[in-house]
Amino acid sequence: MNFTLIGLWGHMGPFAKLIVIVMGVMSVLSLLILVERALVFRTARRNSRRFASELATLLANGDFDTAAHVKLGPDVGYLGRTIRAGLTAYRTASDDDRNEVMESVARNLERQAQREVQGMKRGLGQLATVASTAPFVGLLGTTMGIVTAFQQMGEAGAGGIGNISTGISEALVTTAFGLLVAIPAVMGYNSLQGWVDARAVDLAEASNEFLDVVARVLKRSRVAAG
Repeated sequence: MNFTLIGLWGHMGPFAKLIVIVMGVMSVLSLLILVERALVFRTARRNSRRFASELATLLANGDFDTAAHVKLGPDVGYLGRTIRAGLTAYRTASDDDRNEVMESVARNLERQAQREVQGMKRGLGQLATVASTAPFVGLLGTTMGIVTAFQQMGEAGAGGIGNISTGISEALVTTAFGLLVAIPAVMGYNSLQGWVDARAVDLAEASNEFLDVVARVLKRSRVAAG
């Protein structure tokens, strides 16, 4: 028996080949998710940083009208969309009571931040599924490979290694494929999830800072009116 990948594939049974094909599909899926999310995250962070750099001064000074009309392009990133949701709530409820304005702005900020975080998590569930199930799919192939080895042993009426080499090779190959698929998926998932968690903290901090600015603007308006 030729113990190369091509040789092993040629000696595999239908079930072992099916396991390898399934894990190949899982591996391609996880790689596509990793690449797509990495590109999306990179673009989102760049757009959010541009929004922050161009509007930080206006927002800090409470010049909300000017900030709301600044043209920054079609995509302002997760930070821009969240802050703009707060700006929209402020402009809509600006004539209401101070507490009502603060509550409205806070709710809008929280809702939009949650939407942004959920959008960032798109695809991570599938990646986690691949990471957690790939070893078990490989283990299934391993179990069936051992069964094949015992069947060969029974048919041959002897327990020599030559008689069971095909079944053992199937078991080892499917185990190796399961680990090769799961390890990158686990590493990628942990990395992407850590990025999402960090951005969730950024959004919470930015929302709180925006609420502080809104409170100062409302206080100045009340003093000016008084």
